[in-house]
Amino acid sequence: MEKKLFYLEQHESTKFTNAFHVVLGILCIVIALYWLIFNFSMVKAGGSLWITLVFLVLFGIYQILAGTGKTKKYISTEPEKIVLKQNSVLPPVELKPSDIEKIELFPLSIYFRMKGRSSIRFRFGLSSPEIIEPVKTEIEEFAGLGNIPMETKDEEF
Repeated sequence: MEKKLFYLEQHESTKFTNAFHVVLGILCIVIALYWLIFNFSMVKAGGSLWITLVFLVLFGIYQILAGTGKTKKYISTEPEKIVLKQNSVLPPVELKPSDIEKIELFPLSIYFRMKGRSSIRFRFGLSSPEIIEPVKTEIEEFAGLGNIPMETKDEEF
């Protein structure tokens, strides 16, 4: 088994789009700093301007991260670990075979029952259904190599 990476995004970004994200993020931060420096008396007067400035700075940081590729959602499989990044803001989660008690496959999600900590549910969603089967195949191969029990289930509503 070799390392495989599956992106959960619908589209790939071009260099132009990534550069635009970075420029927009820098612009948002610069505008927030400009308002803070040159309109400081207005900032003292009301809290709504603070909310606006904080939003602009956080949005700018997110845009810079998006332009550099740090917010991409993915699942990566290797013989010794699985790396899940299903949220664009939170850091990836690394799962080793020795930490996994059982893997349950559902039609649109994978449930990792962990030893000694809370379980992790990886959701595919409906935006990219073409990657569901290849990912499930890789997870089955990973479970076979790591001697992890697997179970295929239907969704319960």
